[in-house]
Amino acid sequence: MYILMIVLLLASIIAGISLGPSAVGIKQIIPTLFGNGSFKEEFILFSIRMPRVFVLTLAGMALALSGAILQTLTKNDLADPGIIGINAGAGVAITVFYLFVDAGSKYYAYQLPLVGFLGAIITAGLIFIFTTDKQNGIQPVKLVLMGVGIASALSGLMVIMISGAKNEDVQFITKWLSGNIWGADWPFILALLPWLIIAIPILLWKQKSMNLLVLDETVAKGLGVSINRDRILLLVLAVALAGSAVSVVGSISFIGLIAPHIAKQLVGSKHQNFLMLSPIIGAAILVFADTIGRIIYTETIPAGIIVAIIGAPYFLYLLRKSI
Repeated sequence: MYILMIVLLLASIIAGISLGPSAVGIKQIIPTLFGNGSFKEEFILFSIRMPRVFVLTLAGMALALSGAILQTLTKNDLADPGIIGINAGAGVAITVFYLFVDAGSKYYAYQLPLVGFLGAIITAGLIFIFTTDKQNGIQPVKLVLMGVGIASALSGLMVIMISGAKNEDVQFITKWLSGNIWGADWPFILALLPWLIIAIPILLWKQKSMNLLVLDETVAKGLGVSINRDRILLLVLAVALAGSAVSVVGSISFIGLIAPHIAKQLVGSKHQNFLMLSPIIGAAILVFADTIGRIIYTETIPAGIIVAIIGAPYFLYLLRKSI
């Protein structure tokens, strides 16, 4: 199954590189990679398509892993960094940063993920404080409701902040909110990659502990799991992955919801089986959604809207199933 999903991801990457308003045929990709293409083909491939597709691949992986972690921590299949408000927290921090910091700084691409992480961790901390009971632990239904409420409030705050901003700033933030891919350049790949390089080995190390975290707390403690320590570590990883991803690709929801679910359906619910399959699926979905958005409309439909069209019905199905 892993091989099949990797093939699917590679196919979506090839489609993302070759398709668009100015197509670069599949036959031209390899010669162009080795410097035998036309100036136009090299410009499209190296300056536009490849960095965009690689950014989308990394962001899709990060969002999928974040969703998988949050579903484990909350014992709630509806958990997703967008749905429970983490994306909105990152968005407020990024909006403030964008409005008051010079975008011309050479470190801008590397500062944004840190800013997104800061906003996301503050929001996640508040949500978990308000939805955790000392006796019963995290309350899954409360978490979703609180997350939706805080996300709405933060979205309103963003609207207030941009109401007096310049037109170009308003346009940028509006596009960001709709999941428009704006950080499609090589420096943003280097800004995203370290977060995954740090997170993935830790998650591989914690797979068995994550299996126990979905059990009753008493049982998990009896089996030797340091629940509070592991929860804090995993929460920080989930927030870091989501905050860094949305800082570059905009506010995209449902990737963290859909990808882990598909992975669980394919290989089972043990973390050793599905956890590392989730990012492959998440990356394929996001790259595919962006490619579709570029093909069907010349102005490019934001990937976040395409993902929402797919993800919203699935979310409603899961919500109905859980009630």
